[in-house]
Amino acid sequence: MKILVVGANGQIGKRLVQLIIESNKHTAKAMIRKEEQAKFFQELGVETAVVSLEDSVEKIADAAKGCDAIVFTAGSGGHTGYDKTLLVDLDGAVKTIEAAEKVGIKRFVMVSSFQAHNRENWQESIKPYYVAKHYADRMLEQSELTYTIIRPGWLKNEPGTGKIIVAENLKEGSIPREDVARTIFAALDEENTFYRSFDLMSGDIPISDALKNL
Repeated sequence: MKILVVGANGQIGKRLVQLIIESNKHTAKAMIRKEEQAKFFQELGVETAVVSLEDSVEKIADAAKGCDAIVFTAGSGGHTGYDKTLLVDLDGAVKTIEAAEKVGIKRFVMVSSFQAHNRENWQESIKPYYVAKHYADRMLEQSELTYTIIRPGWLKNEPGTGKIIVAENLKEGSIPREDVARTIFAALDEENTFYRSFDLMSGDIPISDALKNL
């Protein structure tokens, strides 16, 4: 598959692109927001598309042409206002879903947020972020796409273990970004994750086994 990684310049996105390259199984196309971000990917031999999630559906669709799957791992970041949360985490995600439908891409993996589906568990201080994730996820579930929604716990930058736990509902936990990227990669063609959403955190089960037993 050729996979459009939306938010490829982020920490999870970069790790995912590296996994795709190393696999020799799929190819990656990096969708990035700024021209200066392209050099990193070009040096890896990865095709890039410079498109903002605040651009039109048509521009996102142009970036997605020729791809077989989309991974949405973009975010407005913790240093922007809630206007960007709406424009990127909600509307940007929904426009990417619409772009996938427009060009006939069926496979879509969404990186959401831990417990985004349970309003009663939302952290008060970032509730608008959870609202954005919640409704973007719902729009994906209501689409005709073959979706997987991954809701990772608190993200860490330490080395991954390759072992996780996944379930519809988990208690609060954390996971290295490296293992989130590995889980995305494994989920891409794991049919047991199709039309499924789940919480994700570090555990003691190898990633492929955890997804097969979801």
